[in-house]
Amino acid sequence: MGQARDVMGRLMTAMDAKDRDALAGCYAEGAVISTPDQGEISGREAITNYFLHFWEAMPDVTYQQVATHEAGDVAILEGFVVGTNTGQLNLPTGWTLPPTGKQVRVRSCDITKVEAGLITAHHAYFDQMELLGQLGLLPEPSNQ
Repeated sequence: MGQARDVMGRLMTAMDAKDRDALAGCYAEGAVISTPDQGEISGREAITNYFLHFWEAMPDVTYQQVATHEAGDVAILEGFVVGTNTGQLNLPTGWTLPPTGKQVRVRSCDITKVEAGLITAHHAYFDQMELLGQLGLLPEPSNQ
């Protein structure tokens, strides 16, 4: 296993432990993450706060890994984000949704670029419609 997968492993361990300092320590100071819900987020502190939001919305959140890949300084992790929505969920619109109490299992893929043992770029992909549907926040389809 190379450096990129090692760093991805540290990131997943920090996420599962909900360890803010360990999470921040995986990212370079000027790192950038691209997400489907918030767009581009720059800087270690802002990235850490992004993940903390999910920990608050789903305190039991875990990541079920399906596959990991590595090519040079890039690591790819495929899996599922699993958790129960027992906390408020902040939306990109600025609105806040109250807890639904629903469990979710949402497909996810993370691609990280690593330099000098730290993540410098991270692309996080997850299906927002799948998340909203599992939370019961989408309208029911009509039978017309």
